Amino acid sequence: MKEKLTINQWAEEDRPREKMLEKGIGALTDAELLAILIGSGNTEETAVELMRRVLASCNHNLNELGKLTVEDLCTFKGIGPAKAISICAASELGKRRKLSEITERNQVTCSTDVYNLMHPLMCDLPTEECWVLLLNQSNKVIDKVKISSGGISETSVDVRCVLREALIKRAVSIILCHNHPSGNTRPSKEDDKLTSKMRQAGEYMNINLADHLIVCDGHYYSYVDEGRF
Repeated sequence: MKEKLTINQWAEEDRPREKMLEKGIGALTDAELLAILIGSGNTEETAVELMRRVLASCNHNLNELGKLTVEDLCTFKGIGPAKAISICAASELGKRRKLSEITERNQVTCSTDVYNLMHPLMCDLPTEECWVLLLNQSNKVIDKVKISSGGISETSVDVRCVLREALIKRAVSIILCHNHPSGNTRPSKEDDKLTSKMRQAGEYMNINLADHLIVCDGHYYSYVDEGRF
């Protein structure tokens, strides 16, 4: 039975650690970076080759890799729970880093600003969630709050809960955001009803509903951009 090779036993051109030290971390491919995390491959593949195969299954898209669960990753020969957890942890760190960078630019001037702020929170969700952005008079984000989570195709939103959060944080305006795990940005009848109810209730409380976004992976729907406000 062949033994799997560790990184130190690979051919010199296949050693990502040495390549990083010699040429810098930017010279490494995605597969090489991931290979450093898992440390070894299987009896037929080095860690680099194994990670190339995993990435190929995700169309070489790191965002798609981030959607794989520990169980999904363990279906690949040479990846057990420990290696799978390392990969998932790296994906989560990348998402959190992106979110940290975005929160520094906390003024909302258009729907793209909202999408950039909320996409890292919603891109990997298997079910629907509804969030509200609370804004002050300068359209700066006071807070972002998850209002509800639900099933694959819908989530229930209580308008009173949204207004309560706005009142507590003294928000002047709010933006609703929810995701469609299906990837279809088209609003449902329920989405339209929620938008209408939220606008009417907000007007009564002198809290402006500035927009309602449906966030998907790579694209979004804005009620304001579509001329529906």
